[in-house]
Amino acid sequence: MPQPDTAHAISEIIAQRIEALYERPLGELEALADSTPDATLLAALTGSHSDVALAERNIAFQLERLRELIAPEREIGRFAAGHIVDCARRIAESVAARDAYAKNTGAVLAGLRRAPAPDTPPPTAPVPAAPATAASRTR
Repeated sequence: MPQPDTAHAISEIIAQRIEALYERPLGELEALADSTPDATLLAALTGSHSDVALAERNIAFQLERLRELIAPEREIGRFAAGHIVDCARRIAESVAARDAYAKNTGAVLAGLRRAPAPDTPPPTAPVPAAPATAASRTR
């Protein structure tokens, strides 16, 4: 079973990769994504991170509930057995969701690279000279 300090390891890795890509803290990026009216890649990435984090929190919550239900001092009757099965089902669903979100988000992040900043400004095209006007002839 995951230890409490590693319970959110996948969402933390995704957060670090998003921060590295955009060179800003995740909280700042989430605020920027929320303030953008159109769907953006940043909004998709921060949304996927939130989905992974939610699944991880649910896994941790259900594991804690399962530990309470199977504590040595508790008797497992018909009522508790139903709750144990329900917790196990919820853990399995959350693990599957977390893994799917993490796989897709990881694939997108793997395909993205931060473009290096240019060392010099891009060359500008020379401005074409104005056409020479024909000198008017005088008689």
